[in-house]
Amino acid sequence: MSTVAVGNDCNIQKRILHAGKGDLPSYLDGTKVYFHYQTRCCNDDRTVMDDTHKQNKPMELYIGKKFKFEVWETCIKSMKLHEVASFTVHPVLLGAYPMVAKSLRDIYSGTHKGHSHCCGMTLKEEGLGYEDLDKLMKEPQPLEFIIEVLTVEPAGEFRKEIWAMDENEKIALLPELREEGNALYKAGDYKNAAAKYADAIGILEQLLLTEKPGEEEWVSWDRQKIPFLLNFSQCHLLLGNYYAVIEHTSDVIKKDPGNVKALFRRARAHVAVWNPDEAEADLNEALKLDSSLDKVVKKELSTLEQKRKEKDLEDKQMYQGKIFK
Repeated sequence: MSTVAVGNDCNIQKRILHAGKGDLPSYLDGTKVYFHYQTRCCNDDRTVMDDTHKQNKPMELYIGKKFKFEVWETCIKSMKLHEVASFTVHPVLLGAYPMVAKSLRDIYSGTHKGHSHCCGMTLKEEGLGYEDLDKLMKEPQPLEFIIEVLTVEPAGEFRKEIWAMDENEKIALLPELREEGNALYKAGDYKNAAAKYADAIGILEQLLLTEKPGEEEWVSWDRQKIPFLLNFSQCHLLLGNYYAVIEHTSDVIKKDPGNVKALFRRARAHVAVWNPDEAEADLNEALKLDSSLDKVVKKELSTLEQKRKEKDLEDKQMYQGKIFK
């Protein structure tokens, strides 16, 4: 099969291994592409360095989002759907690959620790933790990438990942996340409902970082966190994640000291982890704020008192007959 340069870049030589389907996609900015890739050394053995097939998880790439290794975007933009092609790339374009490969390997192995702040000289001296990548940094050489395009989703025809959205897109997503979370909650899928609420909370925390604390816009975003935090806490209460409930309801109470829902849910979580004094204080405060809760709160207080008696009895039986020095 013949080899051709990709675009006008003679540093990338392409060879089609399996023809794709249809016309070449437009690959407008924002297009989402799923693809498998295999990285090989250009030696006699064509040694495989990386292969997403082994991880059973393809790569995702958003066109125009300046992925750290631009070579892949350049290659993919020359490919049709379901095409498989080999790209031999000159070392001049491979400077970023060792760090990108390290990050991806760490993610797949569960050891990824976020961004590295080491300079290039330090990395060359201390290494990346992978012998083949360390060698590639010290002795740059051509690499072959065998890429298979699995799906191409045009911009606007799918929901972007949150990290890929701009501020306006994130704001528009908030009501959708609320509705989706509520629907999942009603269906009894508390885990996935909590995930939707958590996404919304994450967006609002990102928006808070763009504003000055105490300013009108900052206060508005901060207040919008409250219903999501309450819903998130209710899901985790039902899932039995009581310390998460205490943490997030406490956050609500700091913002809104008179929030009865937060007090009541925190009280139930305190009972579950056996913080009886804290639970009683929250229940009494909730009753003080909303007298309509009289029956519900008194029932909870009665249950708490009964549990206290049972706990005292258990303790007496446990230590009965023991000699303390």
